[in-house]
Amino acid sequence: MLASLEPKGLVPFTRESFERIQQRIAKTHNEEHEEEDLKPNTDFEVGKELPFTYGNLSRGMVSEPLEDVDPYYHEKKNTFIVLNKNRTIFRFNAASILCTLSPFNCIRGTTIKVLVHPLFRLFILISVLTDCIFMSLTDLPKWSPVVENTLLGIYTFEILVKLFARGVWAGSFSFLGDPWNWLDFSVTVFEIIIRYSPLSFIPMLQTARTLRILKIIPLNQGLKSLVGILICCVKKLTGVIILTLFFLSIFSLIGMGLFMGNLKHKCFRWPQENENETLHNRTGNPYYIRETENFYYLEGERYALLCGNRTDAGQCPEGYVCVKAGINPDQGFTNFDSFGWALLALFRLMTQDYPEALYHQILYASGKVYMIFFVVVSFWFSFYMASLFLGILAMAYEEEKQRVGETTKKIEPKFQKTGKELQGGNETAEAKTIQIEMKKRSPASTDTSLDVLEDATLRHKEELEKSKKICPLCWYKFAETFLIWNCSPCWLRLKEFVHKIITAPFTDLFLFICIILNVCFLALEHYPTSEQTSNLLSIGNLVFIGIFTAEMILKITAMHPYGYFQVGWNIFDSIIVFLGLAELFIAYVEGLAGFRSFRMLRIFKLGKYWPTFQILMWSLSNSWVALKDLVLLLFTFTFFSAAFGMRLFGQNYEEFVCHIDRDCQLPRWHMHDFFHSFLNVFRIICGEWVETLWDCMEVAGQSWCISFYLMVILIGNLLVLYLFLALVSLLSSCKKVTVEENDEAKNLQLAMGRIKKEINYVLLKILCKKQNIPKETMDRVNEVYVKEDISDHTLSELSNTQDFLKDKEKSSGTEKNTTENESQSLIPSPSVSETVPIASGESDIENLDNKEIQSKSGDGGSKEKIKQSSSSECSTVDIAISEEEMVYGHERSKHPKNGYGRASSLGQISGASKKGKICRNIRKTCCKIVENNWFKCFIGLVTLLSTSTLALEDIYIDQRKTVKILLEYADMIFTYIFILEMLLKWMAYGFKAYFSNSWYRLDFMVVIVFCLSLIGKTREELKPLISIKFLRPLRVLSQFERMKVVVRALIKTTLPTLNVFLVCLMIWLTFSIMGVYLFAGKFYECIDPTSGERFPSSEVMNKSQCESLLFNDSMPWENAKLNFDNVGNGFLSLLQLATFNGWITIMNSAIDSVEINMQPRFEDNIYMYYYFINFIILGVFLPLSMLISVIVDNFNKYKIKLGGSNIFITVKQRKQYSRLKKLMYEDSQRPVPRPRNKPQGFIFDLVTSQVFNVVIMVLICFQAIAMMIDTDEHSLQMYIALYWINLIFVILYTMECLLKLIAFRCFYFTIAWNIFDFMVVIFSITGLCLPMTVGYYLVPPSLVKLILLSRIIHILRLGKGPKVFHNLMLPLMLSLPALLNLIFLIFLVMFIYAIFGMYNFAYVKKEAGINDVSNFETFGSSMLCLFQVAIFAGWDGMLVAIFNSKWSDCDPDKINPGTQVKGDCGNPSVGILYFVSYILISWVIIVNMYIVVVMEFLNIASKKKNRTLSEYDFRKFFQVWKRFDPDKTQYIDSSKLSDFAAALDPPLFMAKPNKGQLIALDLPMAVGDRIHCLDILLAFTKRVMGQDVRMEKVLSEIESGFLLANPFKITCEPITTTLKRKQEAVSATIIQRAYKNYRLRQNDKHTSDIHKIDGDRDVPATKEGAYFDKAKEKSPIQSQI
Repeated sequence: MLASLEPKGLVPFTRESFERIQQRIAKTHNEEHEEEDLKPNTDFEVGKELPFTYGNLSRGMVSEPLEDVDPYYHEKKNTFIVLNKNRTIFRFNAASILCTLSPFNCIRGTTIKVLVHPLFRLFILISVLTDCIFMSLTDLPKWSPVVENTLLGIYTFEILVKLFARGVWAGSFSFLGDPWNWLDFSVTVFEIIIRYSPLSFIPMLQTARTLRILKIIPLNQGLKSLVGILICCVKKLTGVIILTLFFLSIFSLIGMGLFMGNLKHKCFRWPQENENETLHNRTGNPYYIRETENFYYLEGERYALLCGNRTDAGQCPEGYVCVKAGINPDQGFTNFDSFGWALLALFRLMTQDYPEALYHQILYASGKVYMIFFVVVSFWFSFYMASLFLGILAMAYEEEKQRVGETTKKIEPKFQKTGKELQGGNETAEAKTIQIEMKKRSPASTDTSLDVLEDATLRHKEELEKSKKICPLCWYKFAETFLIWNCSPCWLRLKEFVHKIITAPFTDLFLFICIILNVCFLALEHYPTSEQTSNLLSIGNLVFIGIFTAEMILKITAMHPYGYFQVGWNIFDSIIVFLGLAELFIAYVEGLAGFRSFRMLRIFKLGKYWPTFQILMWSLSNSWVALKDLVLLLFTFTFFSAAFGMRLFGQNYEEFVCHIDRDCQLPRWHMHDFFHSFLNVFRIICGEWVETLWDCMEVAGQSWCISFYLMVILIGNLLVLYLFLALVSLLSSCKKVTVEENDEAKNLQLAMGRIKKEINYVLLKILCKKQNIPKETMDRVNEVYVKEDISDHTLSELSNTQDFLKDKEKSSGTEKNTTENESQSLIPSPSVSETVPIASGESDIENLDNKEIQSKSGDGGSKEKIKQSSSSECSTVDIAISEEEMVYGHERSKHPKNGYGRASSLGQISGASKKGKICRNIRKTCCKIVENNWFKCFIGLVTLLSTSTLALEDIYIDQRKTVKILLEYADMIFTYIFILEMLLKWMAYGFKAYFSNSWYRLDFMVVIVFCLSLIGKTREELKPLISIKFLRPLRVLSQFERMKVVVRALIKTTLPTLNVFLVCLMIWLTFSIMGVYLFAGKFYECIDPTSGERFPSSEVMNKSQCESLLFNDSMPWENAKLNFDNVGNGFLSLLQLATFNGWITIMNSAIDSVEINMQPRFEDNIYMYYYFINFIILGVFLPLSMLISVIVDNFNKYKIKLGGSNIFITVKQRKQYSRLKKLMYEDSQRPVPRPRNKPQGFIFDLVTSQVFNVVIMVLICFQAIAMMIDTDEHSLQMYIALYWINLIFVILYTMECLLKLIAFRCFYFTIAWNIFDFMVVIFSITGLCLPMTVGYYLVPPSLVKLILLSRIIHILRLGKGPKVFHNLMLPLMLSLPALLNLIFLIFLVMFIYAIFGMYNFAYVKKEAGINDVSNFETFGSSMLCLFQVAIFAGWDGMLVAIFNSKWSDCDPDKINPGTQVKGDCGNPSVGILYFVSYILISWVIIVNMYIVVVMEFLNIASKKKNRTLSEYDFRKFFQVWKRFDPDKTQYIDSSKLSDFAAALDPPLFMAKPNKGQLIALDLPMAVGDRIHCLDILLAFTKRVMGQDVRMEKVLSEIESGFLLANPFKITCEPITTTLKRKQEAVSATIIQRAYKNYRLRQNDKHTSDIHKIDGDRDVPATKEGAYFDKAKEKSPIQSQI
């Protein structure tokens, strides 16, 4: 079939073809040729294969010049193509210019054949990879120069081939037309010069060879295309990058003004009279540290203690004073003394690298109040700027994915048809042959065996279709002979018997239970292990290996080896069995004990019974295949950075190591060899770079190190973020994936169904005897249970039989509604109401228990069954949205005010009795009270007061007796108030309605907390009950609608991720068990109690030597606080690794580990780094991508069900959102009338002109630049110069203020921006004059600078600064209501955890992360700690301090002054639960905050892309209209139309020259050549929307809205249109010219002047005539428009 197809359209490129191309191009240049729509065809791009429609290539077509098949290049460019054997397209320029040979030259033809040959590219690729290996070696072999010279010759040969084949410069496909060739040529030239030149060159030229690694990119077409895509992404990120640099500069200047020189303040011991005042170095090494012995140092700290002169700053101990001396911390690199260092510090805060250290340094030196600065910086950079970057990258990826999708759709059907024919031509015949061969059986074969063979053949055929590869027939003959066992009837009967056993549902249930038990046995591994436990685990391992081996043997017996190994899970099971058996044989072989780590693979056997796991793994595999180029590009960049860093800094680390280590030994993180350099680059990409940067700057200088680190950080993070977003986008498609459920999962469900059926049958038997339920009903229920499909996440849930039976009976004959099970959640249930006397405004009766969901009123209305919704794919449940959730502010249940129904059995009252009337009146009164708005406000106020009083109960409460007594009375009052409120609601609503509402149940729980805390104060033994007071703030959730909305939305978006979370937990369990096998008991070390450091392994080899030392009383053989001794500790260590807190310490312990009871040695187990790298990739990056994708998917689902509005705002806030949108989209200030006085009018025109605004902006920027040159230790002359510069700026700003006051008069203070400028001027003048009177100590010199700097906010002002800034600030302002709600919730969470921390960790010993600044002694310090933990900073140090629970670490009997509490020990279990729960809750909230901003940005971008006109566009249209029509006539002159169109904003904007486009709009014109406002708006709208189906509706809405807004429309009948008027003008011009020519011919022919005039007018006449012809040609098009 392939031979029959002839080539279509492939024409050899000859000299005649070359001449035709040149003639066509020349004709195109000479004539006005309009082919603007012609674009390159993506199917014929360079590097792609020629489509199959062109058939097979003959030998004469391969490696020969052919005419270009792309119409774009064929018509417009002088190019030709060449195809190789693989049909790959190569395109060349045919022009012979600048040392370019002719296409028909034999030399060029030969080099082209070499260049396009597939082996040539493969040869170059192998050379590059070989070169990469040599570049990664530190100690090169002796024969390496020979290899390097050979490689250099190969690269030179490649360049010569490309130069001859492509030409030097002949177009975009020549040698210099490709930037990669420039790079290759430069590197080769540098290498030749360095290698063969006798001169010595700078190291940078010597490291240029590492750029050769990047040559891998152009050798791979996928990588090359991906780099182009990323460059486009960087172009789109330009605005965000500029905005980020702008704010980095601003905050750096603010940091300079606030903290300049403060980090040099240290506690200095003032010498006594009899002491020598000479300062000595602390160490003998002059390079290591430049501090003095007279500074105060905390235990174990390298740098001196910082201090400040403020009361809330760090204080010095007795005998020390706070002075400014010495260097800045962190080797002098952390400071705000100049703009450069301040910028580096802000960049560090932006990337959140070790921020807690900088927090503590600044707070010690300046005061805790400056934590506000860090909160603002963290929110602005780490949150909002990161959200913008994510939004733009997500938009770029979606656009690229959409472009690829559209390209795929545009493929012609004949391409697809021919491709199928070509690929499937021989496949059909081959498949038929296979079937015939496989069905040739012996006469003794039975029908069963034939069926098995047919099934195997069909399955194999499906695999062939998927892989598009056909195995040789010999393989099927081998399978027929050896892998399909049908030897005798006895064997077949045995096989059928085994098949029944192995496919029985309870067999799979048994295997599932065995897998669970095996996982439990694996998780029981720990250190130290008793002999009995060790024997039990060993026996268990043997039992499970036996069970899994028996399972494999039975399945092979039942299915034949051929059928068994056709199933992927069976192959996985067999691998596990073989590994288990191999472990038994080599368990005692030295060096192979780690082989048992493969036991962890048994955990993944659960995936066979877990559809969610299968879907996720399928999606991950497909995603990694789709993103292989991106992963390869990231690895290439990492490899290049490691090699580049090693070549650039490796020698420096060896020469200047004494600058960074007192013992002159290389530290753990360096770049002396490739492996450590690779680890360093990996650490930088993970976000930890500043500590290694300090070492790099010490050994290699600041410029090169900062440049290298910035390159790695920026490019590496760009690649990682793009990979993350691409993975999230691809994983979100898992909801569309339908993975067929395997037999094992079905059998497990069937077995569980049978067990459930039997349990229900027994229960129904019992109920039958008690309630006499008809037997038919029982049978029907049992039948339903048999047919019921059990989802994978409800295997452990058994329904309440009695309620199920009632539901089945009550739901017969009624419509079934599906909703989520909300009995234990705060989500309101739909269609539920209680007929109790409640006011119509009540909105809190929301969530009734599903077991009591039916209304039990006397009239007996219809009852609906609520059943749990089924799980969708990817473990997300379908979100059922009730009508109540759609409109939060509306009534959720309407009840008659005067009527009531049945409340509860306790409150049933006879309506006929007198007591019943009294009770009704009481309930009615109670209902009025609780529904009163004043009562609700009062309860809300009391709730806030009761919550805020908890913040006062710190460690100093016992010293403030009066406050303590007042708080005790306040607690009693609050308790009584809430009890009274609860009783009133009980009376008003009844017990059932009250306890059916989740929010009221929450209130009831808080009341119990109040009561228990009061009881705890009565007796000493009940005192621990007081500590549960931290739950009191939970009542805030039920009192404010904003909190309810946020909690509902978070539950809707987060709870459905439970299944995915369990999958992630399973991955973590695998790594934790592996960590136990690798590191259990190996983190112990012998510690020197005097210095706190580890003994060298040369002095202490093992535990016995450590215990034999002289000072063994202090138990020096200690374990690391975080270790892998058991699975629980492993999980905690992995959590620290995932948050990149304390992970360096954990890795150091693992890398130094040797064996159990052996002293660790420095980097003895260095390749254990791979364990942690694999965990970060497989245990952090992938699970995070999966969780985020599911959360985003549920966010979008819930948003759609709410009608597309933001899910985190209330109804009232939606109205505020609309107002905020209007405020952001328009300049709300009213126009100031121009004064009639001429001087004032002149000044008014001056200050309102655009030039004046630009001048002011330039002044503001210059003032910021002037601040940048300031330093801490500048000279007196510099100080005077800066003072005069500030004075000049103050004078200029004062002059501006005065000019605007004169121009605007009293209207000046009606504009908020003017008031702001006025206040800046007043404070600036005050700041300059005040120091002269009160002194410079009370008024800091930086005050005036900061006040003047505040004016830079004008750059962000709408209509004044760059529009790109406004567009980037827009998502923040529009998402602000939702963000505020989420911030309120996270503040409440922080408040609760702060109170809990004060009750439990206030007296913990201060060490590690607990110090004078960061502790739990007061509410403010606790909030500071929790803010750090919320951004995953420093919580490892706090946990280490809380781990101090032994006598060796703390003193449980220590007396704390001013309180009755004793001891300074922590509680490890409470601390772990505290931090882990807080991290998870805060992570969920912060992730949703990111999603809100990113989705808002994508929403704005999609509206712009779809060219949809919004209310903002129309509002801007009328704002511009006011400037052109100040008298409000609704008309403008046609001469102003061009300026008006150019003054509009996109998409209505029409750039000049636009007169031709405006004429084409054919606008109607009234008398006086005036055009109406509505006609212009309709025409412009029609132009923007084009052929959109919504256009007619939009136009009608615009017209009706305009008429409603302008009822007194000034109407004038149009007399013509713009097109007709132009035609009339052109016609009149032609007539006048013709008449003038006629008159001139009749005049005196002897007058020469007349002839000159006639000659002068010929040229313009011709031009205008040509223009008229063009207008006539375009007139049919205009009429269609």
